[in-house]
Amino acid sequence: MFKMEHSEPTPAPTSPPQSVSPNSSNSPNSSSSSSPTTNPTPPVVMSPCAACKILRRRCADKCVLAPYFPPTEPTKFTIAHRVFGASNIIKFLQELPESQRADAVSSMVYEASARIRDPVYGCAGAICQLQKQVNELQAQLAKAQAEVVNMQFQQANLVALLCMEVAQSPEPNSQQSVDTFIGSPQSYQSNPSFMEDNNLGSLWEPLWT
Repeated sequence: MFKMEHSEPTPAPTSPPQSVSPNSSNSPNSSSSSSPTTNPTPPVVMSPCAACKILRRRCADKCVLAPYFPPTEPTKFTIAHRVFGASNIIKFLQELPESQRADAVSSMVYEASARIRDPVYGCAGAICQLQKQVNELQAQLAKAQAEVVNMQFQQANLVALLCMEVAQSPEPNSQQSVDTFIGSPQSYQSNPSFMEDNNLGSLWEPLWT
């Protein structure tokens, strides 16, 4: 008979456990965190112009009304739109070169404001009133200039009269008598009564009294 031997299975050699570093397990995350993150730029939202906002339509990139009716001035377009209408304003601007459009918009806004204030005469009434003021001021200026010329003429005449009076006025009598006495002393010597005592007394009398 054969004797059967049971052999116990020998355990397989086990390899030592490998040490895992904490950085190696998180290598993908660490690489992603080290790289700079780029935030996407938000889209630029353009505010519609005042015209498109009032008309409730989309403001295109090449809107004709946008440069002249900014969103901060809605009253400007409201006044012009009330009198002329949006279609007429766009038509006017498209027919003009870009260098004249700003002046045209200012003119339309001014005329619309005048029409709202004065529905009968509108801008013509304001122009007539201003022309009337100009004519009155011109008349006042002409009157003032005429008064200045008249005063200058009177001053010139006064100066001429003064010069004539000074030239024609005689010399003082005292100076003339002194010159006569110095020039001809014989006239006093030929008059003996001038040297008499009575005459001298009459001359000295006011001094003693």
